[in-house]
Amino acid sequence: MNKIIENIIDQLEEIQHGKPWIGSTFQKKLDQVKEDEYFKRPIKDLHSVAEIMSHLTLWRSEAILKIKTGKGSKTDDCEENWLDNDKLKLIGWDQIKSSYDKTQSELIALLRNKTDDFLDQEYFDTDFKGYYTYKWLLNGMLQHDAYHLGQIGIIIKYLK
Repeated sequence: MNKIIENIIDQLEEIQHGKPWIGSTFQKKLDQVKEDEYFKRPIKDLHSVAEIMSHLTLWRSEAILKIKTGKGSKTDDCEENWLDNDKLKLIGWDQIKSSYDKTQSELIALLRNKTDDFLDQEYFDTDFKGYYTYKWLLNGMLQHDAYHLGQIGIIIKYLK
């Protein structure tokens, strides 16, 4: 039985479209954003919803790469980490959201084929320049999602 992997999958799904204890999900928050608001920065120092979703997609893609190959390729300093709105507008919201959803599905599919023992295996983290367990990576992904979900909530409050 893979109770820990199943719990991680449940949490990944819960924060997207479930009923988490924190009271909101990405689906609920994104449903509040109007089409002309995805690329708006309501305050100079806040990112747009599109910037955050692109950022989340990059790091989820990196987690997938780490699970598949045992190492990543990106660092915090890479250009793709925070693409600006001008570049993201060229991609378009539908593609940004589609890429985000695709990485979510791919990550969960990869995890469904793993055992709890996998979580104690190590990979090389290019950004943190060291070896870390997959448990650390996946818990970090969950923390990263929750952090940025909160940011999206703040952005929406300012947009309204």
